Amino acid sequence: MKQRDKRHGITLVLTGEGKGKSSSAFGTVFRAAGWDMQVLVIQFIKGKWKTGEQKAAGRFENIEWHALGDGFTWDTKNPEQDRRTSREIWQLCQEKIRTRHYDLVVLDEINYVCQYGWISGQEIAAFIQQEKPPWMHLILTGRGASKEVIDIADTVTEMRLVKHAFEQGIHAEQGIEF
Repeated sequence: MKQRDKRHGITLVLTGEGKGKSSSAFGTVFRAAGWDMQVLVIQFIKGKWKTGEQKAAGRFENIEWHALGDGFTWDTKNPEQDRRTSREIWQLCQEKIRTRHYDLVVLDEINYVCQYGWISGQEIAAFIQQEKPPWMHLILTGRGASKEVIDIADTVTEMRLVKHAFEQGIHAEQGIEF
């Protein structure tokens, strides 16, 4: 029996208005990679530029990284294109999870996609319940996690913003924000 067959895969949701949802998930990515787990990261929104996490992941053979979004949706010029792109990325997520190849899958910013109504929380929750292998760990990030996704998760963390450097006029810093 393989080691993965002995474990209970945990579904984690990282949501809320505070900073650190994706960063927390990426810390888990590198932890899992350090234990020789097969890791998949699919980013729904970020996609126009290379981040430090993505550059570091390229140094690991056991991390597969897809930054497929068209950029930040609150700056969208074409919501219909964003909806189509989100549906295409969701299709890829389903295909990759069905391969049963990965020990950890991170669906970064998928909660935004639900919040904008491009994919329903009910659809995501149903897929997880029906298709996620019992040993696979899954992390879903982004503000506004749906009730359906929260209900099927094993662990939910809501990040709360207390103070942010941007409010003091400090812009995103390389190595800290990206």
